[in-house]
Amino acid sequence: MKKKFKLEDLDCASCAAKMEDAIKKLDGVNDASVSFLTQKLTLDADDARFEEILEQAVKACRRVEPDCKILR
Repeated sequence: MKKKFKLEDLDCASCAAKMEDAIKKLDGVNDASVSFLTQKLTLDADDARFEEILEQAVKACRRVEPDCKILR
């Protein structure tokens, strides 16, 4: 399943790259991209575990950029 999410308070391109790398390492993630320019996360992950993987992605983003929120 592939979904796009709006990001709020993403401060820099370097943080976006770190968030993208962290999300791509999660089990069940097929692909992910975090765009600083458009302030969007595109997540392609296992359909059966999508919500669980999304929660892990939220936690990974908070570790890199504590103020950034993924809007659902």
